[in-house]
Amino acid sequence: MTRPIRKIMVYVDGSEQSITAAQYAIVLAKALGAELYALYVVDTRALAELVKSRIFLESEQDEYRRDLDGDASRYLNHVRELARRKGVPVSTEKTSGAVHIEIKSKVAELGVDLLVLGEISQIRSRRDELYNETERAMRNAQCPVLVAKGEDKIWDLYEALE
Repeated sequence: MTRPIRKIMVYVDGSEQSITAAQYAIVLAKALGAELYALYVVDTRALAELVKSRIFLESEQDEYRRDLDGDASRYLNHVRELARRKGVPVSTEKTSGAVHIEIKSKVAELGVDLLVLGEISQIRSRRDELYNETERAMRNAQCPVLVAKGEDKIWDLYEALE
């Protein structure tokens, strides 16, 4: 039998839940001997909505975009460091667009066998429900999806890796 999971991708958005998901993806990649990919998507759809609703002026959009690009680099570097500490190679990529569409596209492009996502945040309103990108990614993914829950247990598993 061939290995069912050869490529794992974790979606990182900077939330604590996504960092926990990254730790679990590192644990799984090491245990399974799988390739690990980490993806950060700069949500340009949300940015356009902020301009459209006049929360930002168009002139502020470029500055905010640069801030988001900086955040993406920081979080991907953090995941790279978490993986390095445990001897797990990771390929990181930053892209931009609608989050769920970019995730679906990257899963197909890389031939990902397992998508790891952070725990889905509490839905507080109908709008949150419509725009929860992690949930949309989970529903639209063309591969098995694992939602990493249990922060303490995952931390213990990550720390126990040699």
